[in-house]
Amino acid sequence: MSLLHIENLSAYYGPFQALFDISMEVGEGEVVAIIGANGAGKSTFLQSVAGLIASTSAAIRWDGEPVGQLPAHEMVKRGVILVPEGRGIFPSLSVEENLLIGAYRGRAGAWNLREVYRLFPILEERAGDPGTALSGGMQQMLAIGRGLMANPRLLLLDEISLGLAPLVVKELYRALSDIVARDTMILIVEQDVAQAMAVSHTLYCFQEGRISLQGRPTELTKEQIVSAYFGL
Repeated sequence: MSLLHIENLSAYYGPFQALFDISMEVGEGEVVAIIGANGAGKSTFLQSVAGLIASTSAAIRWDGEPVGQLPAHEMVKRGVILVPEGRGIFPSLSVEENLLIGAYRGRAGAWNLREVYRLFPILEERAGDPGTALSGGMQQMLAIGRGLMANPRLLLLDEISLGLAPLVVKELYRALSDIVARDTMILIVEQDVAQAMAVSHTLYCFQEGRISLQGRPTELTKEQIVSAYFGL
């Protein structure tokens, strides 16, 4: 049974409609990836799931419960955690303090400081440094680690590879398999189509706020993806 069930989700910024009747499911142990051009509605979708953008209550169901109108702090309480584009590192806090912020809800689970440091050893080495003093790749590790400190059941990742060197991206994606092994589902927005296909069980392409393609990466052709991505 899918823990996250989305049916006919629409989203608005005032009078502007950004999403149109999105339907999707994410089940236990799954990695679902969303690709699409800038402005396709990918980040809006993650923010809707995270409770930052309200929708109709029944449009989003979490573990059978309608949650579309719940605010973000209630979704965090249920184990739905967003790692936002741009990382959102607190500049006045150290690396370790940024991580501890993620645990403020006190959710029980496998993730704690020791386990995050095991996943990303460089964070322990830099624990006392300001979070914003880290490189871009280290800051992304910090943002993911902060999300893990909340012991998520569903981790929403928004553009984690954006602007990073290929070797850093490879290291980040290696960590995802460890995260999934800890009974965490992942819903990821990714500009790198090849990376998204390599890591996901199901791939969705958004185009102008609608799903233009969906399927298992092994069953999708390059031509289908190009057509769905660019609306050709």
